[in-house]
Amino acid sequence: MKKIIARVVAAALVMSHVPAALAQDYSKYTPEAMEKELSQLAVSRLGVMVPMRDGVALSTDIYTPKNAKGKLPTILWKTPYNEHKLRGGTYRYVLESVKRGYTFIVQNERGRYFSQGKWEILGKPQTDGYDTLTWIADQSWSNGKVGTLGCSSSAEWQLALAGLNHPAHAAMVPMSAGAGIGKVGRFQEQGNWYTGGVPRNLFFVWLYGVDNPLRAELPFDALKDEKLRARIEAYNDLDATKPKVDWNKQIRHLPVDRMLTALGEPPATFEQFIGRTPADPAWRQGGLYHDDMGWGVPALWFNSWYDVSIGPNLELFNIARASKTDKEAAANQYAVVAPVPHCQYAKLGPDTVVGERAMGDTSFDVDGAVYGWFDRWLKGDGKAFPSTTPHVRYFMMGANRWEKSAQWPPQNAKPMRLYLRSQGNANSLNGDGRLVAEAPPANEAPDRYRYDPMNPVQTIGGGDCCNGGVVIPGAFDQRPVEARGDVLVYTSEPLTKAIDVAGYVDAVLKVSSSAKDTDFAVKLVDVAPDGTAWILGDTIFRARYRNGYDKPEMMTAGGVYTIKPTPITTATQFGVGHRIRVEVTSSNFPKFVRNLNTGGPNESEKTGVVADNVLHHAGDAQSYIELPVLK
Repeated sequence: MKKIIARVVAAALVMSHVPAALAQDYSKYTPEAMEKELSQLAVSRLGVMVPMRDGVALSTDIYTPKNAKGKLPTILWKTPYNEHKLRGGTYRYVLESVKRGYTFIVQNERGRYFSQGKWEILGKPQTDGYDTLTWIADQSWSNGKVGTLGCSSSAEWQLALAGLNHPAHAAMVPMSAGAGIGKVGRFQEQGNWYTGGVPRNLFFVWLYGVDNPLRAELPFDALKDEKLRARIEAYNDLDATKPKVDWNKQIRHLPVDRMLTALGEPPATFEQFIGRTPADPAWRQGGLYHDDMGWGVPALWFNSWYDVSIGPNLELFNIARASKTDKEAAANQYAVVAPVPHCQYAKLGPDTVVGERAMGDTSFDVDGAVYGWFDRWLKGDGKAFPSTTPHVRYFMMGANRWEKSAQWPPQNAKPMRLYLRSQGNANSLNGDGRLVAEAPPANEAPDRYRYDPMNPVQTIGGGDCCNGGVVIPGAFDQRPVEARGDVLVYTSEPLTKAIDVAGYVDAVLKVSSSAKDTDFAVKLVDVAPDGTAWILGDTIFRARYRNGYDKPEMMTAGGVYTIKPTPITTATQFGVGHRIRVEVTSSNFPKFVRNLNTGGPNESEKTGVVADNVLHHAGDAQSYIELPVLK
């Protein structure tokens, strides 16, 4: 993901349930002050080349507490980004870790900066990750226990590694790690490349900045001297500056599979991935975690409601808890879910605003939890992270409070079905769409709209990241979208009693289309008494995959089909006077790639057709959502 790890460290010191020492507040430190403190606290070995089993060596920086006695536990931060010159969140973690008696290691993935080899997404966690743990455990200064830490890309590689149950991998803290997940349970997103079989645009932007097949390389074989390598790294970081791109314009490029080569880029990872389907066996050949791989590491998960993949993250949390690979690891899975976007845990505090919505006091001692967790598993301090800690701590939006639960979804969550109904005119906010508990009669008219891929519905907020600014994640008012005639809007009556929702929100749609294939997008919205329509979450599904991602099947004009999008995952209170709203349409752009409606190889096509789409909600063709309501 794009470099936002500087925002990982939270400043707030409340709600931790972890009796750990308070972290130093480095927020006002200048880079010079940090560098001075590091020189006082740590012995630094930079550019150490750690050998992998295939002969490739990975550039590794090692920070050890000065005057340390005996063998030390290690925290490992692995990254595709340029961390040879420490900055932001990584710098603070290095300083805080060495103060607490940890060796801290920052390692570049293969093919990035001074690490040898050819880069690929996630950096071969099952070989490079495993070999790095073995190397650390074999060092004279190591106590044989390693904890892995990181947010986004620095978290995602940890997942496949956890399936191997390396004896030195004592604990892990994956934060916002969704792009490391292949297929888990009901989610088959292949590293966030898809949602419901629809490609997401974020990776196209991200790969432009990270995948660099033309990177310059130094003659590594001639740089055997460790001090010389460290000096060269100090003034030549191999960090290419690419031409700036107007992504708001380029993201509209057709065909999609030429989006990067049209900029002059040589074919690379994007061109390999864009032609795959969600069921392509090639997804098993990389570093993604799949739910048949087992789980062997105690984990403290940090996730967030407005992230790109909150659903797969919590699905994997449950899979890890149910794994039979290692009973101790399965029993020690803990999750924290905040209301912020991807990796923005530093925004947790007394007056948090997410997008444009005030969330109140979201304070949570992230550092206290992280170091309490590592002290327990790497130092053997059982009191640092008590076994009585709730397995799930999540922020209930709307009510603006932290909640705790023994599981996800909470045990008392029960489904409440609400039907999408109208008199055939649910188009736009001014239509007659209703969201009600009563099933419709057999003769209720369906709703119709025309989807033109050349005029897609605009994305406004929701869960996203790392996309060059084309989408700003978070809670934003959806009324500009709901004003469109190609958006169906279904709204409940104002609530007379607050409803708490926590878990997976499922939708079932009965649809028809004039096209062979099209998409159906669903959005869950909290409508405040003043009319503001706050987005809570969204999902989308490509109709050709309705019978399975491995069984694509086109539609026939006039046929009625059942669409079951992947769930929306959230925790929110719909307050008194609020209304529950569901939107249905066929695009959510630029978050998701537009379906051109031809039924052909969508990502290599340039010309689309208009689709006349129908949502049925009468008789046996009922469309509805099910909310997990806390009783």
